[in-house]
Amino acid sequence: MKTIPPLLICPLLWLAATTAAAQSGRDYITVVGSSTVYPFTTTVAEQFGKTGKFKTPKVESTGTGGGIKLFCAGVGVGHPDIVDASRAITAGEIESCNKAGVREVIEVKIGYDGIVVAGSNKSPVMKLSRRDLFLALARQVPDPANPQKLIANPYKTWNQVNPELPAEKIEVLGPPPTSGTRDAFTELVMENGCTNFPVIKALQGSDEPNFKRVCDSLREDGAYIEAGENDNLIVQKLQASPKILGIFGYSFMEENLSVIHGSPIEGVVPTFDSIASGQYVVSRPLFIYVKGAHMDVIPGMRQFLAEYVSQRSMGEEGYLADKGLIPMPAAEVTAVRASLQSKLEKK
Repeated sequence: MKTIPPLLICPLLWLAATTAAAQSGRDYITVVGSSTVYPFTTTVAEQFGKTGKFKTPKVESTGTGGGIKLFCAGVGVGHPDIVDASRAITAGEIESCNKAGVREVIEVKIGYDGIVVAGSNKSPVMKLSRRDLFLALARQVPDPANPQKLIANPYKTWNQVNPELPAEKIEVLGPPPTSGTRDAFTELVMENGCTNFPVIKALQGSDEPNFKRVCDSLREDGAYIEAGENDNLIVQKLQASPKILGIFGYSFMEENLSVIHGSPIEGVVPTFDSIASGQYVVSRPLFIYVKGAHMDVIPGMRQFLAEYVSQRSMGEEGYLADKGLIPMPAAEVTAVRASLQSKLEKK
């Protein structure tokens, strides 16, 4: 008679126990992660729930970084099945997943989004550059009297940064370090803006960690204000305080165009078309990451993913575009569907 090797007994027992627990302990999908992706996944979840075949997935907004930590913490009903992400998962996060037993992570790109610097419609539009934003928000900047030296940011008003900007106090509400929007903003705006200065650009090739530290570190003196993961709260504060600016995803701005507007960056206004075409420089891909070990354990996983990448959801005329998601080109959508199908067939 064939015997099971001793080293396989515990994993097999664990898998059986996990499967049984999942089937009896949770009969709905759980999603955590990005506040930017949250409204898109929530919309798909609602459409999925309307079919009546499975329960509506539970979707929580925890921020990309916080969501990935929860997602990577383990396998089983106590851990999320999917994480929304407004940036790609990092190698370090994949390593953390692997250490906790989460070894099958399936990436699904869902579309694109722009990061906007928005203001109240009660105030004039501010035309900004990435250089302006770096000088306004960085913790350290080149000394105006000695450009080869870095000093604590001395700028108090926008016209000190750029004489063409208004003489208003620099106050910007933005996401915390756990947010994928914060990660994307520092990469797409701050790291680009800081390369305008030779003393910082020189670090890019010679001392990459120091380059990242200087470029990515935001002020802590009140000019940059962490506003949490609730982008709707930032919109409300812009309405209440018209002279401040806020940083968040394009989809939130689009939903609130009656009260706020996006600042042009490098001369390009953030719009659906400018982001889709790549003209607007502060744009990024959005993702969901799926736990492969839960695929045939939690009811409805395959069907939910099929709905997410369907033409009625992800197509140019799909319901996610109505929510502000910038659709991928048709060829890219086809490639995403084929890649996902290939991964699911191996499960």
